[in-house]
This record gives sequence, C-alpha cells and structure tokens, in this order.
Amino acid sequence: MPSNRTGRPAAPRATARPAVAPPPSDNPVRRLYTRARRAWDRPLTAYYLILGSSMLITVLGIVMVYSASQIKALQLSLPGTYFFRKQFLAAVLGTILLLIASRMPSKLHRALAYPMLLGSVFLMVLVQIPGIGVAVNGNQNWISVGGPFQLQPSEFGKLALVLWGADLLARKQDKRLLTQWKHMLVPLVPAAFMLLGLIMLGGDMGTAIILTAILFGLLWLAGAPTRLFAGVLAIAGTLGLMLITTSPNRMARLGCIGATEPGPNDTCWQAVHGIYALASGGIFGSGLGASVEKWGQLPEAHTDFIFAITGEELGLAGTLSVLALFAALGYAGIRVAGRTEDPFVRYAAGGVTTWITAQAVINIGAVLGLLPIAGVPLPLFSYGGSALLPTMFAIGLLIAFAREDPAARMALAMRQPRFGRKRAGGSGNTRRPRSWNTMRRRASARSSGER
Repeated sequence: MPSNRTGRPAAPRATARPAVAPPPSDNPVRRLYTRARRAWDRPLTAYYLILGSSMLITVLGIVMVYSASQIKALQLSLPGTYFFRKQFLAAVLGTILLLIASRMPSKLHRALAYPMLLGSVFLMVLVQIPGIGVAVNGNQNWISVGGPFQLQPSEFGKLALVLWGADLLARKQDKRLLTQWKHMLVPLVPAAFMLLGLIMLGGDMGTAIILTAILFGLLWLAGAPTRLFAGVLAIAGTLGLMLITTSPNRMARLGCIGATEPGPNDTCWQAVHGIYALASGGIFGSGLGASVEKWGQLPEAHTDFIFAITGEELGLAGTLSVLALFAALGYAGIRVAGRTEDPFVRYAAGGVTTWITAQAVINIGAVLGLLPIAGVPLPLFSYGGSALLPTMFAIGLLIAFAREDPAARMALAMRQPRFGRKRAGGSGNTRRPRSWNTMRRRASARSSGER
C-alpha cells in the first residue's frame, strides 16, 4: 500500500459521485407556473409591460376610433376619416412626447413640476373667460387653439398634480416632515382643491373625480394615517354629494345605474344603448366596422362609449383583451412604484398608475352600467388629443422610471446590438466567429438572471 511522507499508509480517497439532477416535474401546469414566475421576476418585465401594453392599447384605440367615428363624421358632412386623422396625428405627437419623457432623468421631471402646475392653472383660468373658453356638451372646459383643434387644460392638470405632488412629498420626506399631518396636507390638499374648483366651474365632474383619485393615491403612498385619510375622504365625499344633488343632470345620471330601459324622456338612452351594444357582440363580435349602434343610436360612440362599440364589433374576446392590457399596465406601474428607493419615483409612478387605472375603471364601469356616466374618456383608447397627449407623456414617465431601476439598467447595459457593431480583433480572418460572441453574451446574461 503506498504511504505518504510520514510513513503512514495513505487513506483511501473517496470517489466522487456524479451529481444527479433532480427529476423534472411531470406536471405541465407546474412547469408553466415556474416559467411564468421566472418571467415576472426578470428586471425588464415592468419595462416591457408598460411599453408593450400602452402601445397595443393606443394602436387598437386608433383602429376603433376609425371604426366608431365614420358615421358621426358623415353626419356632420365631414370626410369619413376626419376623426381618425386627428387621432392619428395626436398619437404621433404623443409618441414623440413619450420618447422624450422616457429619456429624461428624474431631476428634469422634477424641474418641470412647478412650471407645469402654473401653466395648467393659467390655462384653466383662461377657460372661464368669456370669448376664450368653449363649451362642449354643457361643460366649459375647452380653449380653441385655431381651426378644428381644441385644448382641454384640465387633462394637463392631472399630469401637473402628479409631478408637483410627487416632488413636494419627496422633498418633505427627505426632510422627515411627513410624520406631521400639517406637512402632509399643506400645501398638497389646498392646491388640489384649487384645481378641483377651477374644473368644477366648468361643470366637469368626471375630471374632478379623477383628480380626487390622484390626490388620494398620493396621500396613501405618503403613509397618511387612517383618521387623516378618512377625514379628507369624508370632506371630498360631502362636497361631491352636494354637487350631485344640486344638479338634475347628475342626479339623472346617477339614476341610470343598472337601467335596462331608456325611461321617461329617454333619460337613460345612452346607458341603455351601451348595454345593447355589448350584448349584441357575443363572444367574437359582429366584425370590425359592422356595429349597428354607431349609426346614431349610441351617443359619443367614438369617445366616452368606445368600449361599447369595441364589445359590439370585437365581442367578449376584444373587451377582455382591452381589460387584460390595462391590468398589465396597472401591475407594471405598481411594480415600478414598489421596487424603487427614490421617493419621487415612487410617488410619481403611483400617481400615474392611480390616474390611468381609476379613469379606466370609471369609464368601463359606466359603459357596463355599474357606475354613473361621468363623461371621462378611456385612457389611450378614446378619441381626444387633449387626453391622449398628457397620458402618453405619463406613460413615458413610467418607462423612464422602469429603466432607472438598478437591475433593469444593468440588464439594458448588457444588451449589445447584433448588427452594425465593430468587433475587436481587426478584419477578415482575424475576427472571432459570430457564434462564439453570441454564446458569450448569452452566458453573461444568464449569470444575472436576465436572458
């Protein structure tokens, strides 16, 4: 037996046993769940969800605006593509704003907070000046900017409240002032009530509800205590109840919840025909462009009730697809707000997510007859450039915040273009094979958990 230097017999070496891989799971549902869980946990999941869902909603919205607005345009002696062209132009401009916002750093976003708030207040004051403000459907919340184009400043007020409120709360959190209720409420709540007052002067109750939801979202993210939160909610609820009960039009809308008949004087005509449109769609709809309700039966078919036309032409499959896209967008926004360490990013992302989600719920709830008709468009989907432009800028904010996550930034930095990049090692036969370089890139990507 061989011995070592000390003269003692060498101990027998233990033979290494080959590693045995655990048996793969035979449950396909379990494998699918595991793959989905890994996909959700990737650093770029929120980035892709925000970008993909928002673009799909916008493109599908343009298609449905074209389908739902043709008859309305012909009734007004306009070309059939009139509303489509305006919406397409707004989408192009909104895409430019989205790209700009997605590339802007958070410091520049914070620098825009006060100018945007002051500009929105100034424009909302101009709306109330006779000769400048324009009334549409009984609400004076528009400014004519020349020709067929009009601007609704209250839509930009939503974005202004999100940016300004997020910057204000972030600065107070850095100074550790949010533990005192007066610093949490002042000046956020008075400024929000000022915007609400300017909006309500024009009679736009729907936009006021969305602005109130943004305010509550910011207070909730700031950690407002239950008593304080309930107090602000009680005050807002009391004011809202007073505004509803003192307006016969709003009381009539409230009475149309769950209506199945138009009622006396056709008070619930719009709500009932929205239900008719959804009911006649079936599973897969009557076909794109084959809606019957858009032929003058359903008012505002291309704006507030475009979801009903979607259900009629694309059926349950189409409406569920729209709901799934909004759910994905809302989840991605919550994920961005929950994973960041920057207080401004958390408040801004939470405010934008609250804004888009609340507006989508109110619009779809009204079409389904579950909520009163508030007159708010479906975000990124309904016709209206004044609503589309600030919403796409807000989507750009979410994309920028998703890119600023450390793990997402690292994953994006590891990505290299496949074409047009010069490789080290000269030219000709001295270049390394393309396959070796691709394998190296994949191996480095897997080490961080991102494919």
